[in-house]
Formats: sequence, C-alpha cells, structure tokens
Amino acid sequence: MSVEMKRRAAAAALDFVEDGMKLGLGTGSTADEFVRLLAEKVKAGFDVVGVPTSERTAALAGSLGIRLATLDELPQLDLTVDGADEIGPGLALVKGGGGALLREKIVAAASTRMVVIADASKVVDPIGAFPLPIEVNPFGFGSTRAKIVAAAAALDLAGAVELRRTAAGAPYLTDGGHWIVDASFRRIPQPEKLSRALFEIPGVVEHGLFLGLASAAVVARADGIDILHP
Repeated sequence: MSVEMKRRAAAAALDFVEDGMKLGLGTGSTADEFVRLLAEKVKAGFDVVGVPTSERTAALAGSLGIRLATLDELPQLDLTVDGADEIGPGLALVKGGGGALLREKIVAAASTRMVVIADASKVVDPIGAFPLPIEVNPFGFGSTRAKIVAAAAALDLAGAVELRRTAAGAPYLTDGGHWIVDASFRRIPQPEKLSRALFEIPGVVEHGLFLGLASAAVVARADGIDILHP
C-alpha cells in the first residue's frame, strides 16, 4: 500500500469525524496518516481528544498537538479509526501486525463505532493469509503454544505458529509486557470458532481476530474510495 493510498483512505475516514468527538487512535502506518491529517484539522481549530492504542501512536499524536487522554479518563469513545492487516466477509478483521492488538481491541470495544482504513489488497475471502497474531503471557509459553496448535488442529487448521522476535533475536515485547506468536494458517474459514477456542486457553491474552467490532471500512482503490459495511 503506497503512502498516497494510505493517505487517501485516511482522508476519507476524516468524514466520519465530528467536532468535539472522543476518538480512539489506531496503530500502524495507515493509522499514522490519519493522525497526521487529524492534526492538521486540530491546528485549524478542530476540537477532539484522542485515546491512543500504543505508545508509538501516543508519541506521534502528542508531538503533533492532538489532545490526549486515557480510557480511565474517557471510558466511552465516539469513534475509533484504525488500520487492518486483512478485511474479510462481514468486516471480520485480522489485526496486530504492528503488535498493538490488545490495546487496539480494548479501545475499539470502548467505541460506539470503529472505522477501518485500508487499501483494496487488504480485502480478502477468507481471512488468514496474513499470519494471525496471538498475544500470550510469557509464563508457560511452551505449554500455551502447544495448546494453540492443538486448538487449531481441531478446526482443521495447520501452519507454523512462531514466536515473534526482534531484529536482535529477542522475543518481541508488547506495550503490555506480553509476547506474540504469529500463526500462519493461510485461511480461516470459521473465525468465530477459532476465536472461542483461543480464548479457552489460559495463556492467551488476546488474539488478532476482530469480529463484530468494525462498523465501516474505508478502502482505497486505484480509481476511488469504497465504503464497506458489515
């Protein structure tokens, strides 16, 4: 997705934003473009307050002059705007490529609406080609990983379930102090069943299946913008 396409999707998403809103601010390169465009409106007098979904987004939004708060201060938000790694039927999403899935899902669930911004390549059927991020507690990791593999196998899903690592080879650490495994199932035809199975594993903190959360998706195509609904 080119920067131009990201910016076009982000600009279209601004149409959902109204003066005075309490906004969830997503994480990732496409969400960054939305934050930058939102900051331009703020400088022109637009009054919003944002709840960032990661330390990275907090730093960017703060540096651009967007007023920030926490969910403790604003437990109910009007709108969250965020990117996605995949958009499937019914606006089922795969998210977490940027490692912020736990906070992203908490913020999205606290919002009246969630609008996803992406380009046409992210719209797929079924979801699953992008490795599914699963956030886990480091304690008992080997046992948790084995249970994830077994739960997937019970749903006829197979593929590498690998611990995400940094460039230096250390386990990738989320803002919440957890690890992430990336599950390369290639296709997930029954995301609801997989979601339930993963949540039954005690060591799983959260997963990147965002189901029933998105109210619209702004999809940039070469010839224009599509607005998708569940």
